[in-house]
Amino acid sequence: MSLFRDDGIVLRTQKLGEADRIITLLTRGHGRVRAVARGVRRTKSKFGARLEPFSHVDVQFFARGSELVGRGLPLCTQSETIAPYGGGIVTDYARYTAGTAMLETAERFTDHEGEPAVQQYLLLVGALRTLARGEHAPHLVLDAFLLRSLAVNGYAPSFDDCAKCGMPGPNRFFSVASGGSLCVDCRVPGSVVPSPQTLRLLGALLTGDWETADACEPRYVREGSGLVSAYLHWHLERGLRSLRYVEK
Repeated sequence: MSLFRDDGIVLRTQKLGEADRIITLLTRGHGRVRAVARGVRRTKSKFGARLEPFSHVDVQFFARGSELVGRGLPLCTQSETIAPYGGGIVTDYARYTAGTAMLETAERFTDHEGEPAVQQYLLLVGALRTLARGEHAPHLVLDAFLLRSLAVNGYAPSFDDCAKCGMPGPNRFFSVASGGSLCVDCRVPGSVVPSPQTLRLLGALLTGDWETADACEPRYVREGSGLVSAYLHWHLERGLRSLRYVEK
């Protein structure tokens, strides 16, 4: 039997038996972890209130053997709140739907339990903090998170130079399957021609240029969200269920 301690974001919860839950977290040191939290569905359980989606928590696990992720699920025996991001998210529909899409994305990009994914973890913490504070429009925060998640997982799109030959941009054409912007010579069937302002917006979201992103017109924001969604779906091979509810 071994004790483990880590901090993480609660991604989702599932009912187990009459009073327990299975908690799925993205942790700093162990990546995605599923654990059983006993008695958290009882009305008097203060422990359970800390283990809700969007919560940033310091958690203690009790596992059989020397590894946290093994044959059976570990027990979540203690939890302390680091930041209750859910309080600033669940009361606003736009923030809630954007946040739910972030949690689903983080889970999809961490397929293998127990494998550290520090960059994905830090991205999620920062995005939820920004979302909860209301610093930028929720759909912009979501698109920035999706683009950066793609980048840290090796799928960074190009919004300026040609994704095939590297010709300096801006380039007119864009292909999801080819990795982003394409020059005239490299364009492929099915390429689209987005507005230059849209590509500039997406580049700003990827690099953190919020001054440019916040000033962008709604029509370019909508077009950009469509490209981000298509690019994400291509690399995940199936869509996110939560994206359909996000307000654009």
